[in-house]
Amino acid sequence: MAEEQLIPATEQKETDMATLTPEQEMNPWDAQAARFDFAAKKLNLDSGLWKVLRQPCREIIVHFPVSMDDGSIEVFTGYRVHHSVARGPGKGGIRYAPDVSLDEVRALASWMTWKCAVVNIPFGGAKGGVICDPKKLSQGELERITRRYTAEIIEFLGPEKDVPAPDMGTDEQTMAWIMDTYSMHMRQTVNAVVTGKPVNLGGSRGRTAATGHGLAVVCDEALKLLEMPVEGCRVIVQGFGNVGSNAARLLADKGYTVIGIAEYDGGLYNSNGIDIHALVEYRKRTRTVTGFPGAQAVDKDELLTYECEILLPAATENVITSHNAARLRCRILCEGANGPTTPLADDILSDKKIFVIPDILANAGGVTTSYFEWVQDRMGYFWTESEVNQRLDHIMSESFRDVITYARNHQVNNRIAAYMLAIDRVAYTTRQRGIYA
Repeated sequence: MAEEQLIPATEQKETDMATLTPEQEMNPWDAQAARFDFAAKKLNLDSGLWKVLRQPCREIIVHFPVSMDDGSIEVFTGYRVHHSVARGPGKGGIRYAPDVSLDEVRALASWMTWKCAVVNIPFGGAKGGVICDPKKLSQGELERITRRYTAEIIEFLGPEKDVPAPDMGTDEQTMAWIMDTYSMHMRQTVNAVVTGKPVNLGGSRGRTAATGHGLAVVCDEALKLLEMPVEGCRVIVQGFGNVGSNAARLLADKGYTVIGIAEYDGGLYNSNGIDIHALVEYRKRTRTVTGFPGAQAVDKDELLTYECEILLPAATENVITSHNAARLRCRILCEGANGPTTPLADDILSDKKIFVIPDILANAGGVTTSYFEWVQDRMGYFWTESEVNQRLDHIMSESFRDVITYARNHQVNNRIAAYMLAIDRVAYTTRQRGIYA
């Protein structure tokens, strides 16, 4: 740990988690900053590193024109934020959504820094986004937006600089367009510039289900630690996109009983368990979970408060807040989404003795397998899916135990332990490299 004294309180500008305003509670950047400050204080982090690690190192904002299908021209706004590249190239997804904001992208980039450090892979944190509604855009419009956005930020991308991946509103096709655009500018095929690509373009086997796979691993580890059996372990999953559906499917295959699915357009409940494989097929046909005959329709928000052993939010930020945390009736909260729990909700969950597997640990399976994809692309040799999953199992299990050990040694909760472990690793590397001036 560092020997220098802490920043004086007047200089820290520390956000006290107990005094966050309602607006700050729902702002992901303020939430991340509050947790960073708390963990940094616990670490006795020296003043210089505190300042360095608290802020992103680079923020890029671009406004670019795109020709629409009807012949009109629209101007879109895009972001790319590099939080830290001390441990390696920036790594993080690109999000397409109408409510993308700079504060959200900042927070997601910082979470990527801490997430990569928790699982000890050699990446820094980055994140990107474009303000648009992909559901209202044609395939051609999405391609033109993607290629122009890529061209606008291309000087900051590259296998040794910044390696994007899919996120909300984007997929492997989006990554293929980015890879092709970058490759055309470089005059050579550069498949390591993005991850989450189609397998035939250099994608990794096992990547699509990787985040859900990692969630299943940490759920297994939590049950072992708490001496709870898999048989009869009831799970409610919020979000049935790539992460939520794969987590639900893999947990069901392991013998967990998935009793609830909450989606943006409705909730499903069956106390005897939902047939997840049938629901996946139903969702493919209908593009919705509503009307699924194998479960009862329920309120999607109330479903989060139903009694269960594991609640797994796997959609977006700010799902568990100070307004509903007291009503949760789960034993374990496993965070499949980034930032699903606000800082004010953390204290409530602690009082209720809910075991939290924090997002920067729980959903790190995706970035870990992205790292595997980047490694395979760079060496030109690809592993089998079983090899990928075996390596992923090892890293997720080991990282879970690292966080639990840190929590016990420092007498803090799992989330703060994960932040402390991550900050300590990034600070150590930054200190070793020194400050270039």
